[in-house]
Amino acid sequence: MATDHEPGREGSAGEGAADEAPTTDPAPALAGLSIPDDARDDEAAAIVAAVAAHLRDGELAAAAAASDGDDGRDEDRWGFAARIDRLHRRRVRVPADAPADPWTAAGRSDRF
Repeated sequence: MATDHEPGREGSAGEGAADEAPTTDPAPALAGLSIPDDARDDEAAAIVAAVAAHLRDGELAAAAAASDGDDGRDEDRWGFAARIDRLHRRRVRVPADAPADPWTAAGRSDRF
């Protein structure tokens, strides 16, 4: 009942969600999902929309994690400045281009 465009198949949530999420292959994630036989058209559409939104949110989160260039770099800078304050009893401003490697940054702490 959920798939009027393909009358030979018993509706599965993967068909509508795959159209909404073209960048990844959702087949493994949708293998066990199905729409109940007694679902009305509006209920089936709501299920497909929810699954598609969930898959899209996952794609967006993965894309944001992949494109996030700083990887928590600001927190590292603040933490490193606090460590210098505790250990060397002086306040420093860690530059944005400070080395990301903790050992290298520690070796240059006298220059900050």
